[in-house]
Amino acid sequence: MVSEKYIHFDWAVKRMLRDKANFDILEGLLTVLLEEKITIKEILESESNQESYDDKFNRVDVKAINSKDEIIIVEVQLSREVYFLERILYGVSKTICEHISLGDDYKNVKKVYSVNILYFDMGSGSDYLYHGTTEFTGVFTNDKLTVSRKYLGSFRKWDASAIFPEYYLIRVNQFNELAKTPIEEWMNYIKDGYIKDDTTVPGLQAAREKLKYIQMTPEERLAYENHLDAIRIQNDVINTAKNDGWEEGWEQGMEKGMEKGMAKGMEQGALNEKIETVKKMKALGADLSFIANVTGLTVDEIDKI
Repeated sequence: MVSEKYIHFDWAVKRMLRDKANFDILEGLLTVLLEEKITIKEILESESNQESYDDKFNRVDVKAINSKDEIIIVEVQLSREVYFLERILYGVSKTICEHISLGDDYKNVKKVYSVNILYFDMGSGSDYLYHGTTEFTGVFTNDKLTVSRKYLGSFRKWDASAIFPEYYLIRVNQFNELAKTPIEEWMNYIKDGYIKDDTTVPGLQAAREKLKYIQMTPEERLAYENHLDAIRIQNDVINTAKNDGWEEGWEQGMEKGMEKGMAKGMEQGALNEKIETVKKMKALGADLSFIANVTGLTVDEIDKI
């Protein structure tokens, strides 16, 4: 029997999961990830959802609030970006500021969860799911700081992780497991578009019914296929430039010999990689600011290549 073809998650989260009728799909992912029942009240539209010249790379794909009025950001990143971690920090900070008015009491600061689904490799680490929180630990005692707050005549213990943002990094390409748990079944769908016929995982049952490729109109299929082609071309350009740069750097390093030559060759190769990436992305008509985010070069440097 041929497996059912489902719409890729990155497309669905941008085009379909903002529809209230499809909230149950995203709620399922967040419930599995955060290990608590999540019910989305609404999708919040803000400046972070808009694409302006200066801020479009901070686009938040989905921003929601849960039953505790906490904010959950879900963002899908398809291609590598030099300052990705700085950008998600900026995105969370901006979200916090957007939801507190000037003069408001600081008790109104919102807790934010930043869920980032990455379709590119970043750094080292063998896991596909990373979770970051803020804690204060004693420099000499190594104990965890807790704060007492007077609340309704009693004292309640708080720690920093209950207030500060939490970050989830889902490294899609790093997942190569046999799906045995709910989060692994979700990873199967996010990475390969595969959903088990007998799944009972929250959200995936709804996805099986609502995200079938065959249910798309001809116009939707055309836009969807164009999107997949654009992603393949973009990744091919970046990967080709990366491989060419490393090969050239390796050759130059071998010619100059030993550690000094290798270091200089690799440095030149890295520069050549960026130059080739710029040339190919400019040929594809990519925006200069987008190229700058990918390569780490300035817009002026890119304009001269």
